[in-house]
Amino acid sequence: MNFISNLLGQVLKFILDFGIEYGWAIILFTIVVKVILLPLTIKQTKSMKAMQDIQPKIKEIQEKYKSKPEKQNQEIMKVYQEAKINPMSGCLPLLIQFPILIGLYNVLRQPVTYHVFQNAAAQKAADTGFLWMTSLSSPDKTLIIAVLAGVTTFITQKLTMPQDQQQGSMKFMTYFMSFMMFWWGISFPAGLALYWTVSNLFQLAQYYLIMNPLRTKLANSGEGVVDETKPRNKK
Repeated sequence: MNFISNLLGQVLKFILDFGIEYGWAIILFTIVVKVILLPLTIKQTKSMKAMQDIQPKIKEIQEKYKSKPEKQNQEIMKVYQEAKINPMSGCLPLLIQFPILIGLYNVLRQPVTYHVFQNAAAQKAADTGFLWMTSLSSPDKTLIIAVLAGVTTFITQKLTMPQDQQQGSMKFMTYFMSFMMFWWGISFPAGLALYWTVSNLFQLAQYYLIMNPLRTKLANSGEGVVDETKPRNKK
């Protein structure tokens, strides 16, 4: 994790060296990270669309082989293979985000240690507050950024999650993630909550400008749909 923290610290220092204010540097850093992750996000969208398309077939198999779990798993894996879907690929962008969050937490908590600033005096001179926040290295006492982090997480999860997944455990995860980000905003440096809030806003912009049109295009093209008219390979 030190490697990630050191790398993120160097990136943040590089941005600050252009004379950009600390808060705006974190925002620019967030946008850079989201742009780098964009190809993975597009892949995630395609994977989620394909998973949606095969759900009727998956449910049919689950019903047919509900008393034979081993056979059920085999048949489901066949459907995944035919549709060229990796069930775990949709989680990749989220899995990458968490090491970045932890690394950035370390950087914002100890910016001198990770070479963002040369010394404590330089940090104090740069971290004079941003917008309503008095410091980005400590929690925001007004709780505004914590609320924004939680609310934008909830909105992002609701909009980007397919309708058929907005029940049960996935619905619980939406509320859990939103609460967790609110709690992080209360407990951790305000800069971290700023990063997460801007990340969510960028993701919402991606959804309306890129992902939603992409889903429509995939739906019209039929990409990712298993063709049930073709006979499946039988052993």
